[in-house]
Amino acid sequence: MSTTRPSPSTPHSADSAATPPPTAPLIRDATEADLPAIQAIYAHHVLTGVASFEETPPSVDDLRTRLASVRSHGLPYMVAEIDGEVAGYCYATPYRPRAAYRNTIEDSIYVSDAYRGRGLGRVLLQALIERCETGPWRQMVAVIADGGSGGSLSLHTQLGFELTGTLKAVGFKHGRWLDTTLMQRPLGVGDSNAPDDVAQGRG
Repeated sequence: MSTTRPSPSTPHSADSAATPPPTAPLIRDATEADLPAIQAIYAHHVLTGVASFEETPPSVDDLRTRLASVRSHGLPYMVAEIDGEVAGYCYATPYRPRAAYRNTIEDSIYVSDAYRGRGLGRVLLQALIERCETGPWRQMVAVIADGGSGGSLSLHTQLGFELTGTLKAVGFKHGRWLDTTLMQRPLGVGDSNAPDDVAQGRG
């Protein structure tokens, strides 16, 4: 057995030894077992922020119904897991219910307050875009409250979204009026040709 000691010239400190490097998140499909953690993350955002315009946090059963709805459209619902803990989640939903909107979807991303500032939102959004580009969808829309004060505007810009407009004072929460900013990016070939179902004679 041999023991190697750091030489005097090797940078070494108690702080660096005590603080392990951050664990890379595992991005995977959400399961019903994740719903209590998802509910806790979302409840915090509902009660303390404006990323969601809901004012009463939904229950785990409510979220179970929403998860099933996302899946019924063939859309992704994913979580970021770090050291066995759900640190954030993302999903896509139809932008509008009417048929002509069928190729446009809207993204949603929520990160646990305990994991803010680690770039997890970017990892989740990138994974969501990549997954959605494997499907028939051609446009992704982001609806961002309060001018993206939490960093959402910058995040979406970095990943190819463009500003398309602002809806003024459409929400009222925590005692003030809120604008929503609309951003958009193409998925795959975007609008360069007809939707897949039309090209295949089904539209």
